[in-house]
Amino acid sequence: MAAGTINKVILIGNLGDEVKMHYFDDQNCVGRFPIATSESYTNKQTGEKITNTDWHNIVVRNGLAKVCEKYLSKGDKVYVEGKLKNRQWEQDGIKRYSTEVHVNEMTMLSTKNNSANANNPQQNQQPSAPETKTVAPEENDDLPF
Repeated sequence: MAAGTINKVILIGNLGDEVKMHYFDDQNCVGRFPIATSESYTNKQTGEKITNTDWHNIVVRNGLAKVCEKYLSKGDKVYVEGKLKNRQWEQDGIKRYSTEVHVNEMTMLSTKNNSANANNPQQNQQPSAPETKTVAPEENDDLPF
């Protein structure tokens, strides 16, 4: 077996803020926004429902950044794939650290524009997400497992 490594992150979460864009020249730009992922469970001793939320710093570049700027807004749900990058810098003599998810693939799962126009589909100019279907296996297949 090869002794390689992998750095891959997959998240589904909601935008915590608008996409902040930084343009460098005619062709290059970076978009940054936070997304929140939440996990809920019930405390067995108290019966109280507990929700833990984690925040992730998302970074998108160039064409994907422009798509995010145009179509995403605070509260929208997205699926992102990318890799973790750690940054460090010094501010006021204090070393600061940040972990970011540098995204190379993204799918918009729900947007405010989509839900606002759900009652009037003719006004919805945003391309709709592909429909996901689950197909049940046939009962008479001759697979040995």
